[in-house]
Amino acid sequence: MKSQDAPLGLAPAFEAQRAAWAADPCPAWAVRADRLRRLVDLLRTHEAVIAAAIDADFGGRPAVETELAEVWPSLEELKSALRHGRRWMAPRRAAVGKWFLPARAQVLPRPLGVVGIIVPWNYPLYLAMGPLAAALAAGNRAMVKLPEATPQFSALLQRLVAEVFAPDELCLVTGGPDVAAQFSSLPFDHLLFTGSTAVGRQVMAAAAAHLTPVTLELGGKSPAMIAPGYPLEHAVQRILAGKLLNAGQTCIAPDHVWLPRACLPAFVEAARRLARRSHPQGLADPDYCSIVNKRQYTRLTGLVDEAVARGTAVEALFDGPPRDDARHRLAPVLLVEPPADCGVQQQEIFGPLLPLLPYDRLEDVIAALQARPRPLALYWFDRDRRRTDAALRALPAGGVTVNDTLLHIAQDGLPFGGVGASGMGHYHGRWGFDTFSKLTPVFRQARLNGMALFLPPYRPLMRGLLRLMKRW
Repeated sequence: MKSQDAPLGLAPAFEAQRAAWAADPCPAWAVRADRLRRLVDLLRTHEAVIAAAIDADFGGRPAVETELAEVWPSLEELKSALRHGRRWMAPRRAAVGKWFLPARAQVLPRPLGVVGIIVPWNYPLYLAMGPLAAALAAGNRAMVKLPEATPQFSALLQRLVAEVFAPDELCLVTGGPDVAAQFSSLPFDHLLFTGSTAVGRQVMAAAAAHLTPVTLELGGKSPAMIAPGYPLEHAVQRILAGKLLNAGQTCIAPDHVWLPRACLPAFVEAARRLARRSHPQGLADPDYCSIVNKRQYTRLTGLVDEAVARGTAVEALFDGPPRDDARHRLAPVLLVEPPADCGVQQQEIFGPLLPLLPYDRLEDVIAALQARPRPLALYWFDRDRRRTDAALRALPAGGVTVNDTLLHIAQDGLPFGGVGASGMGHYHGRWGFDTFSKLTPVFRQARLNGMALFLPPYRPLMRGLLRLMKRW
């Protein structure tokens, strides 16, 4: 295959893909399936070196976390597309209004053309492969901007893809913010961005110049809420599982916890016990992830220091030192009822800091959550089905997991996406296929039809028919 290691530029690469798409604007399923299988084979063959590159970029990321949270879900997305893609691309029957019979109608999924995907650093493999599975199954060509914060992984994946894909099929590019800005300014047929809300605004503004439709997977402060009477030990276990994966560097990680005030001491004790059981070596534990770089580490330690300076009680969850500045390792902490205008209450945390917000009345929690920007995820812990359903009706969120965390993202049958400040659009499974397709409505007129009755000059028969149509 032609090398992608030294691309001639983003515009020529885009034009090459556009020309290739024009030559085959609706590839057969065999072509699409071949592209998906090449990615499956790439991941299976190179899993170990991919995990090693991500580990090096993070300065310590457990290989099992990369396997669990990146390789496995990437393979699931690709295999799901292989299993179902032929059916997804088939014409879909549609109803015809009774006055237009015996005509027929259908919806014809068509590839959009050239899709752009901008990948973040926190899950650089999965957040490239998930959108790619949908884009390629839908018959598109794709360009992918890989994250600069994971340079070893990005260079590796770029090289591996170049070995098995022609650049006019799939082109991976690397570079810093200047390259990202150029990338988002290309006239893609669809652009998917995963990252911060602030950068998402810039991407959307750049795409608007070409009226490029966008899917924005952003973030926000995803709450976990423990209802009165819910088994606290289970809630703590599942919240910590969602928070400590990747050291909290997850867009849908629980950002903070609302809990009954009387449960606060028991929550702290259970969290400390469970965290130390999961990571008995503290910061040295090989199953705990580092913070990706100095910039993010400094931001997180600054949030803790500000909260302490504002009088917030901080509860350490690990034994031993809370920080390792040289290796960017930060132990998880609970921040008990920090002030509302504190940084940890205002910013998406994106790290192993967990504010605890005790409440006295559930109604106050509902009102507080309704007043905040809509989050990417909501985690509701409750045994009362009626109360849970009422909360789901009252609280908009990008996605919801009830009595657990994170798991709604792993379901191919559910759309994944944000709402409001946490994003727009969605993908995964057939939802992703539809996002990267133009669902073209097709009306097929019958040979014998009554349309001539409705042409001018308008006769009494037409007027009578129109009166009948309005009544029936």
